[in-house]
Amino acid sequence: MEQQENQLDRERFSCSICVDLLKDPVTTGCGHSFCKSCIDNWDNGEDRGSYSCPQCRETFTPRPVLEKNTMLADLVEELKKTGLQAAPAERELGLRRQTIQQRVQDTEKDVKLLQQEEEAINGCADKAVEDSEEIFTEMIRLLEKRSSDVKQQIRSQQETEVSQVRELQERLEQEITELKRKYHELKQLSDTEDHSQFLHNYPSLSPLSGSTHSSSFRIRPLRDFEDITAAVSQVRGRLQDILSETETDILQIVSQVDVLLPKPEPETRADFLRYSEEITLDPNTANKRLLLSEGNRKVTRMRKKLSYSDHPDRFTVWRQVLSRESLTGRCYWEVDVEVEVRGGVAVAVTYKNISRAGKSDECGFGYNDKSWSLYCDSNGYIFCHNNIDTPVSGRLSSRVGVYLDHSAGVLSFYRVSDTMTLLHRVQTTFTQPLYAGVGVYYPRDTAELCKLK
Repeated sequence: MEQQENQLDRERFSCSICVDLLKDPVTTGCGHSFCKSCIDNWDNGEDRGSYSCPQCRETFTPRPVLEKNTMLADLVEELKKTGLQAAPAERELGLRRQTIQQRVQDTEKDVKLLQQEEEAINGCADKAVEDSEEIFTEMIRLLEKRSSDVKQQIRSQQETEVSQVRELQERLEQEITELKRKYHELKQLSDTEDHSQFLHNYPSLSPLSGSTHSSSFRIRPLRDFEDITAAVSQVRGRLQDILSETETDILQIVSQVDVLLPKPEPETRADFLRYSEEITLDPNTANKRLLLSEGNRKVTRMRKKLSYSDHPDRFTVWRQVLSRESLTGRCYWEVDVEVEVRGGVAVAVTYKNISRAGKSDECGFGYNDKSWSLYCDSNGYIFCHNNIDTPVSGRLSSRVGVYLDHSAGVLSFYRVSDTMTLLHRVQTTFTQPLYAGVGVYYPRDTAELCKLK
């Protein structure tokens, strides 16, 4: 719209002879204006002594005096300036349109990626639910089978015990019948009044057989079945403990599943301090020329070896030391460094399985694929990983901040002063927990893990 208005203004302030913006505009008696250079050649009626306006053809006799139109000249100059300003503005608008279009395209790509991530999240969650249901179903099947086995074992034991009881009962009932018969015979004999008959029949009495009933026989407690119940109860208790432990572990794992977009890094030092970690150094890893002090937070490079005991975790050649604490999640810590003119200190993170013995690159912070290191000396900073050095711009500061987002694969080093200045940022994938590391390579250089809480 603005461009159309500018075009109309150009037409209104154009000379009808040269069809261009008026230059030194002069006006005829009829009120039309022309460039002074164009109308100076006004000779269309000179042979007749009359002159006609090139635009409206009004005739003037004699030739009129052409006066400069000052107001119109000022307006034309303003229009020229507007046109000169409009051209760059239109170029700027074009660039802004291109920028907006590019942002639209980028945002559309992000939306598509989010849709893909949503599909991936849903797919992974559905698969996890399906696998979990299958596992729990198998566990239920195993429990049901074990229940059936125990039930069958109890019934089998029941059958054996009952059979023994019934056999003994039958024998006792037979003995009772025999005893009653003997008792009846004895009663008949004792009732005989004829002594001769008594003496004749007494010898024919059959002797009393030994009893199958032991005076020591007692109804014993059914301990076998009680022991089975106790054993099953014990299994139930152990299973409850396992389920309680695994429930906590599973819920913790589920809560740690990061299905959202990477969280933005903190900006202010106060934001960083929310993730501060209290880190101490592990004396068992310290090289024998490193003196630990200040509660194992400060390390100083000594000229002579210290009387540390031998330990498999100790760096034997490289003047380095690791933290006690492993680092996962989001962590932040700060290191104060003091270096001599020819000195140097490394602020690093590393996997625990970094080599310790010898002087090979496999032991040095930043010289292998297991460690990431910011080397600080009087000349500034150098970032090193996998034996690749990357110069880092920025003046040396006495304090370096380290921010780690383990799950997002972010490692950032900051120069700490009144403001947080990013020195170097790494985006990668961490496959193991990390440990803070400090390398102090020259005598009298020091590094100290700061207390932030």
